[in-house]
Amino acid sequence: METETIEITKASSKGQIVIPENIRKKLKIQKGSFFMVTSKKSMIVMKKLDPNISKADLKTLKGVEEAWKDIEHGRYKVLKPDEFSRELDKW
Repeated sequence: METETIEITKASSKGQIVIPENIRKKLKIQKGSFFMVTSKKSMIVMKKLDPNISKADLKTLKGVEEAWKDIEHGRYKVLKPDEFSRELDKW
């Protein structure tokens, strides 16, 4: 997987955040695209969803919930950047 450049964005007065153009193009994000959004402490996780949510997306939502529980209980591992990229590719 090609490593993306980390970009900085900021929230508007309405709480809107701009997703950088290269990410919008890569994920084919258009006006009206749907996202699953969750947060924990200072982290926000977003996943683009199909407007007709699929069983796979529901499974992803459940997996995110389980991952937060694992993190809270210290059940996690530190990955090198290339290992992390491979894990993201599975999503």
